[in-house]
Amino acid sequence: MADPAGKHTLVTMEQVSAGGVAFRRAGDLAEVAICKIVPEMRWQLPKGVIDAGETAEIAAVREVREEAGIVAEIVAPIETIEYWFIANYTGERVRYHKFVHFFLMEFRSGDVGDHDHEVAEAAWRPIDTAVEMLAFKSEKEIVKKAGEMIAKTAAD
Repeated sequence: MADPAGKHTLVTMEQVSAGGVAFRRAGDLAEVAICKIVPEMRWQLPKGVIDAGETAEIAAVREVREEAGIVAEIVAPIETIEYWFIANYTGERVRYHKFVHFFLMEFRSGDVGDHDHEVAEAAWRPIDTAVEMLAFKSEKEIVKKAGEMIAKTAAD
């Protein structure tokens, strides 16, 4: 698309997703579920677009089930992050303004090996290790906040 001056401009779309920091306790240690996504092969938190008719909470639970292979229950909201990116999903370059609602979620059942095709590997990792492995600074910060929340609930 070109503007009146002949310069190319990108269509901008808003996208809203939800995801979770699902945790389990392993003795005194808390571990979180992270996913290596295809085709980028980078570690990130399980998350995805909120489908029509879904709340952010329902979408977060669904995405954690699909991408991490586990059933987890929401404990509390962590934070909503916001960022911009450009992608070519439909043959046209589009600029996305993305919002992701992240929730702290406690593991209930399932196996990280039971993830869907969008994920090459899902794994439980101690919080500090997960922070080191995650590709995005914003998700590293979300996991640090989740760690503080988990520590607080363990102290209560």
